[in-house]
Amino acid sequence: MATAEDLREELTCPICLSLYTEPVNLSCGHNFCLGCIESVLGTQEDPGLYTCPECRKEFSNRPKLQRNIALCNVVKHLQITQPEQKDTGVFCTYCVHSPVPAAKSCLLCEASLCDTHLRVHSKSEEHVLTEPTTSWGNRKCYKHRELLKYYCTEDAVCICVSCSLAGVHRGHQVELLNEASEKKKEKLRNVLQKLTTKREKTEKRVQSLQEHRRGVQEKAAGVTERLTALIRDIRKQLEDLEKRVLSDVTRQQEQVLLTISDLIQQLEKEKDELTRKMGYIEELCNMTDPLTVLQEQESHRGDFCGAEKGDNEVTQRGYKQVPAGGDLDEGLISVTLYRGLAYIVNNVQREIYMQVTSDILLDINTAQKNVIVSGDLKTVSWSLINHLRPETPERFTDAPQVLSTRSFSSGRHYWEVQTSESGFWRLGVCYPSMGRGGRQSVIGDNNKSWCLYSYNKDLYVTHNTIVTSLHPPLSCDTVGILLDYEAGRLTFYELCDPVRHLHTITVTFTKPLHAAFWVWCDGACVRILR
Repeated sequence: MATAEDLREELTCPICLSLYTEPVNLSCGHNFCLGCIESVLGTQEDPGLYTCPECRKEFSNRPKLQRNIALCNVVKHLQITQPEQKDTGVFCTYCVHSPVPAAKSCLLCEASLCDTHLRVHSKSEEHVLTEPTTSWGNRKCYKHRELLKYYCTEDAVCICVSCSLAGVHRGHQVELLNEASEKKKEKLRNVLQKLTTKREKTEKRVQSLQEHRRGVQEKAAGVTERLTALIRDIRKQLEDLEKRVLSDVTRQQEQVLLTISDLIQQLEKEKDELTRKMGYIEELCNMTDPLTVLQEQESHRGDFCGAEKGDNEVTQRGYKQVPAGGDLDEGLISVTLYRGLAYIVNNVQREIYMQVTSDILLDINTAQKNVIVSGDLKTVSWSLINHLRPETPERFTDAPQVLSTRSFSSGRHYWEVQTSESGFWRLGVCYPSMGRGGRQSVIGDNNKSWCLYSYNKDLYVTHNTIVTSLHPPLSCDTVGILLDYEAGRLTFYELCDPVRHLHTITVTFTKPLHAAFWVWCDGACVRILR
């Protein structure tokens, strides 16, 4: 059965050795490209003798060319079914009538060949075939003008035979170009494999970051919606509280004003009665007849007796009194307002899953001898005075610090601390099993504590003696500390306007945590605000 290659040979023009282009035939039956046979017949016009280039049959007149329709259709079908040859821009040197893409280039011949001419080309080793090219200069030694056949491994250059035998590369370790090329390809494949692996990791990282970005966007949208609803609810509750408190004020006002109005009405009546009596007495005082004056006094003794009574006797007659304090009960209003606000705040804390820890107190039993603890157990400072506290297993012997009385083993807790501008301080948390003596007992200098550290106004975060510098330094004196035990996050905030995130420590907490405070040098002071 004929192969595609055999069929291609049958469809090859014997003149141009390429597939037929507009095939025509002579009367002898041989086929040629229209352009090829016309060119040949044109060279035979001067002798006047026309011959077939294939069988040499002579024609007395220029032979008529008959188009071979069947052969034309077969050639077209073959061109459609054959894979398209890659166009390298290099054409066959021997296809002079029509440009045909080259399949290979011979470095010895310095010629490019199509598939047809490649089949009849010499297969000798001297004829080195490469991908189609027109750059012959870089394929030969610039000094000896010979083909580059070897690779000098010592100088990492391609050389010719003369260079390896008598040139500057004589005695060097050389390899055939194919061998050297395969070795380099192997290295390149290894590099490619590494780069591929690295790219896959990078793609996974990019994908992970994209998913993280979408997650952050979705979370931000959810938080925004939740906070908007929360603030809207807070606003509604505040409005309701405002109405309730103002309603109480109005109610108290109405009650007090009603009492005052009743009292005024009674006093007005009393004033009218007093005015009447005063008028009557003035009339008596103006009379000149003593007998009349004395007789009238006896008949109106009740009027005179009532006028002679004191104010205390008058008030005992059943008149209403203005409430003690004068007017409104502001204490009642304050209590109502406080309870309403406390209710709102508690609801807000539940909504944001954060417990504001207001009962953090300093444990004086842990305070080192040079540490001063205030009476309300909220402030710690340092002094040179030795307070001669009794030694207990809980007390720090060297580090000037103190722990909180309470511990945290779950939930989210938040407290605020005011720091001094002078001296040095540390704020953080620690396990109760942290050492009580030596350098390892300082919070942040062991694997059982984490802290924010201020030294010469510079700011650091430290754990297990590993220090991370923070920039810029504090711009205010108040620090907020948020502990999320289950999430394993300890976050420090600078409570300026706006609030600035300083640093978040991420760790898996395994034991209860105590708040820890370290102060040193004159003026060093830390106060728990809430």
